[in-house]
Amino acid sequence: MVTRGEAPVVAQEATGDDAVGEWRAWAASTAPADRERAEAGIRTAYRRAGLPEPERVVWAGSPCEGVRLVRALPDKGRSVREAVRSAPWARERRRLHDELGAAGWAAHWSATGGRLWNHTQALVDRIRAGVPAELGEDAEVRLALLDAVLGQHDAPWLAALAGREGPLDGLAEVCRCAGWWWPFARVAVVCERPSALHRDEAGRLDRGDGPALAFPDGFALYAWRGMPVQASFVEELRTLTPERIRSEENAELRRVMLEFYGYDRYLADSGARPVHRDETGTLWRIDLDGDEPAVMVEVINSTPEPDGSHRTYWLRVPPATRTARAGIAWTFGLDASGYAPLRET
Repeated sequence: MVTRGEAPVVAQEATGDDAVGEWRAWAASTAPADRERAEAGIRTAYRRAGLPEPERVVWAGSPCEGVRLVRALPDKGRSVREAVRSAPWARERRRLHDELGAAGWAAHWSATGGRLWNHTQALVDRIRAGVPAELGEDAEVRLALLDAVLGQHDAPWLAALAGREGPLDGLAEVCRCAGWWWPFARVAVVCERPSALHRDEAGRLDRGDGPALAFPDGFALYAWRGMPVQASFVEELRTLTPERIRSEENAELRRVMLEFYGYDRYLADSGARPVHRDETGTLWRIDLDGDEPAVMVEVINSTPEPDGSHRTYWLRVPPATRTARAGIAWTFGLDASGYAPLRET
């Protein structure tokens, strides 16, 4: 999935649960923050906590800049995160748990926040790892990151706990309108949302020609199918050669290179030879220094395309595979003797 500066689009869930779709859209939004509504939500959150509203709200272009501001701002006062977020959060969770019972709460979570948790938490974890890489591995930086209220990335919990009105409505409004934020007695620091978010079909950060997650101030994270990589590595992907792939000593990075370059293209360009061929397909093997070999079965679809051509598929199979038939059987959870299709399509 790729989003670029888009307003939140409500996702239609297979179950028809539009509310969860709304929270999912807010969690993934790359639209510019609605600053007026976000600031109103912050003031509401303070009032709900029984606190005076902050004297001012300071905006940051990303969580990275937000941490810088949190560390540098004078006279911001003490952190009030416990009163603004943690305490009302805990009360609402306890209330729902008591009302629904343990089994009922588990079912409620599974139907709401649990559906958003993995993908959203993965973004949180990557940001929490990426900011120290930018600012330095400093205990104060990590503590500041843990002290943030997550704004749009609090969507899983808010989907389970928050209604349109109630003790969490200020927090919910910030979630709908902005990114991470830090509440202090006199000042609130709040961040813009990402300007770009690129994920693969499994929901992992993924982009081969730029940052997978980018913020308006230039802070960015790079990844290929969920694996963190450097910006320089992504730039190099555009000029890969088989020789450069073979020379890469890091096995994980070499796998990324092979996936980006394409196993079939690598086989063709490196002059590889098949190790086995039968009526089901052709088995290829790529030996890799310091890593298990990449073994692939080349299969030609017997059903022609509209233009009369036949599409070729490449299936990666376990390194111990010795025949094409055994490789294809493995993809169906069978052994070679059990694979006997009546008709191949």
